[in-house]
Amino acid sequence: MKIKFFNLYGANFAHAAKTGQFAAKKGFTLIELLVVIAIISLLSSTMMASLSKARQKSRDVKRITEMKSVQKSLEMYYSDNNGYPPSTGFTWQSECNAWGGLAPNNVIPGLIPTYLDRMPADPTMNKTANTNCYAYRSNVTDYAFLDYNGGSDINYLSQASLIDPTRDGGSSACNVDGTSVYSWKISSQGGRCW
Repeated sequence: MKIKFFNLYGANFAHAAKTGQFAAKKGFTLIELLVVIAIISLLSSTMMASLSKARQKSRDVKRITEMKSVQKSLEMYYSDNNGYPPSTGFTWQSECNAWGGLAPNNVIPGLIPTYLDRMPADPTMNKTANTNCYAYRSNVTDYAFLDYNGGSDINYLSQASLIDPTRDGGSSACNVDGTSVYSWKISSQGGRCW
């Protein structure tokens, strides 16, 4: 008596073995799928890190561009008015709550719209927490304009010409001598030490 073997498709196993006609499997094994998923995960995490750095650089470029724009506008104002726009009571003024919580057009009075279309704002400004704030101070003769307390989002050391000597963690308020920088500043010569 002969025993017949059947595969899942009902074909005679003995006959298939003799003729070499086994049914071909279709699809991937679990191991193959896991390897592909691991590779895709690794590539996506690498891309996300690169994208995050690109965003940070983009925000830094925006900050630098805006600060230079404010600087040029202040110099044009000075040329026309023989002085810089005064800050109220010679205090720091900002949209952030700690420095007045002012409307954007009132941070630097008289500058907008004649010399600057709109008051710029740091791309990650938090008015309530007083982080990443642009702040202005002037006694008419001199001025200082800050991008203050950006935290880890800003690479302050990347722009040596903008480092605020008063807020660099060093001992001198007028010279850059520290590395714990938490502010960028543009200023006239007399506003450098504020």
